[in-house]
This record gives sequence, structure tokens and C-alpha cells, in this order.
Amino acid sequence: MRNFSVTERTHLQDFLFKALKDLKKTKIKQILKFGSVRVNDRVITWYQHPLKPGDQVEILGKEHASAERSKAELGLKIVHEDSDLIVVEKPAGLLTMGTEREKEATLYFMLNQYERSKTKDESGRVYIVHRLDRDASGLIVFAKSDAAKRALQGHWELATKKYYAITEGTPKEKAGTIENYLREDSFKRVYSVSRNHPDAQHAVSHYRVLHENGGYALLEVTLETGRKNQIRVHLSGLGCPILGDEKYGAKSDPFRRLALHACFLSFPHPATGELKTFRSALPAPFKKIFPAF
Repeated sequence: MRNFSVTERTHLQDFLFKALKDLKKTKIKQILKFGSVRVNDRVITWYQHPLKPGDQVEILGKEHASAERSKAELGLKIVHEDSDLIVVEKPAGLLTMGTEREKEATLYFMLNQYERSKTKDESGRVYIVHRLDRDASGLIVFAKSDAAKRALQGHWELATKKYYAITEGTPKEKAGTIENYLREDSFKRVYSVSRNHPDAQHAVSHYRVLHENGGYALLEVTLETGRKNQIRVHLSGLGCPILGDEKYGAKSDPFRRLALHACFLSFPHPATGELKTFRSALPAPFKKIFPAF
């Protein structure tokens, strides 16, 4: 990798012709065309891209350039990536992992393809650490080795997971804790049961109301446990189902998706133990109801 600092206003190709005098112009054009040039940490292929003093230009090696192209082709927002893990924003409607009916249209499959593309022997892969509901969006972490996966899951009780949820109506109490026991029936529906039920799973969610607007409320929900559909069932139990969640009682669907977004994720790094923290903003469609947030 070669690095350069821009000292005067110019265009990218002209800058490269001057900076890379040891290369033929046809070679420089190829480097530019195939995504091997990064300006201020962003891959640029347009030869007329304007540069100004202070801009940083990097010429990537083949492996780095291949990784950047793979990242662009992935079509997902990568929030963080290192040799042990990758944190991405899952879009609503995409499965975390495969089912009997669907194997390839999943986040797990896409990230495996991405990791394989970066290794000559296609040995790269990811490991599932936790999941998000198909209809939810937001932050999710995958490990890049079995050891990293075991380290993350072994300390997952130290992880903090927060969500934005927009509900129909506002809870009577503006902040509180919901604690009960849940089970999933044969129709894939989750509901509350007594603690003595043989399939009962303890579930705890903490919530607080951030804003209200026109019969809707924006909540921040922090998970203490991570049961399937937990937030959806808990908020429905308060009489405030999440927008778009017909399964658990919602009557309206203004976004044509579930209004649930994983906005905060923190956990100890599997290799260093350092606390890693990631945040994701309120999705743009949700701002139609809460524009000032």
C-alpha cells in the first residue's frame, strides 16, 4: 500500500499521473478502474474526482483492492471489521441464517461469500454469535473463527443490546421492566406462560419512552435476555404493539416493515477483552414520525 497527501487542488487521475511516475499511464488507469485507489478511506474509480489540499490518497495492493471490491459488492453496511469479527447492519426482511426453505437469501450466506472472496483458497467464513428477527434491522456481530465465536458467546452476558421500537400508543409507565416467561408453539408464535411450564424461558426487557407523536411512541428497549420475538411479545403485552407487527396485534404498517431496529451493541472483544461499542441511528423511514430525533 502506498500513501500520498494532496497539497493542491487537482483531479484524481492527474494527481496519480504525477505521484506514480514509475508506472505507465495505462497501468494507472487500470488501477483506478478496478477499485485500487482510496481517497479519504473511500474507494474512488471516477478519474475526474476532485481533490483538495489535505486529502489522503492510498494505492491498495491486490488483496486490499479485492477486499474493497467484495465489500462494495456485498451491499451491506459494514460498521466494523477486524481479524476476529465483523459487525454489520442487517436490513429488515433478511434472515440472519438459513431455514429449510431458504438457504442463500440470508445474512450468514452473504457474509460467508464475502469472507471466501478474500482468501485464495476460499477458506474464509463467519460464525453466528447471535441473531436478529428477520423483520428487524440493525447491528449484529459475526465471528471469523470458532475460537472467537466461543469467546464472544462465553461472555455474552456482558454484552449490552438496545433497540429502537415505534409502538401504537404509549405505555402507561414511561419507563419500566417487563419480566415473564415465554414459549414458542408449533405455529412459531411466542406467548407468555407460567414459570412452571416445562418449556418456559425467562425473559426480561427494560424500556423507556423517548418521544411521543400522534398516538405513536418511540421507545428504547434494553434486553437482559434474548428470547425469540421477546421485545415484540413484551410490548404487545403492554397494549402497545410495534408498528407493522400484525402477528402480535398491530393495526398499522406505515413503513411496510417492522418498526424495530437494533441501535446499540457493546461487548468485550474476543481477543483483547477491550469493550467494543457500536451505535446505529434511527432508520430514515422512522423519522417520518419522529423527524427531530
